[in-house]
Amino acid sequence: MEQELARTWLATAVAEARAGLAEGGIPVGAALYGPDGTLLGRGRNRRVQDDDPSVHAETAAFRAAGRQRTYNGTTMVTTLSPCWYCSGLVRQFGISRVVIGEAVTFHGGHGWLAEHGVEIVLLDDPGCIELMRAFVQDHPDLWHEDIGA
Repeated sequence: MEQELARTWLATAVAEARAGLAEGGIPVGAALYGPDGTLLGRGRNRRVQDDDPSVHAETAAFRAAGRQRTYNGTTMVTTLSPCWYCSGLVRQFGISRVVIGEAVTFHGGHGWLAEHGVEIVLLDDPGCIELMRAFVQDHPDLWHEDIGA
């Protein structure tokens, strides 16, 4: 995947992460793109806002995309390395590629996904790193409650 396109798609996820932070939530955003580059769905971590621990950014984007006949060729874009829960979603539904903004503040299941044939594009985006570092510093209890545990 071209880095320029990956960074363009990451901007959608970053906008979701910033919206989540503005709502008092955890700043993780995601977007699901179709094989032809169509934005299928976007979402943000809403477990704080909705009092629902299952609403991670990737699951929100996946749900917003609606039912697809196949996920082959789709790309999940996320600001942060996907946790095991979200990595399982990628594997379960056969999402072909994951673009990750950063894996410095949290190293999730992307290595496992790569071992199972999922293409991983790790961008090490400075903006994503700074967004999560600031959040972890300002809200350590909330961070450690779920994704940082």
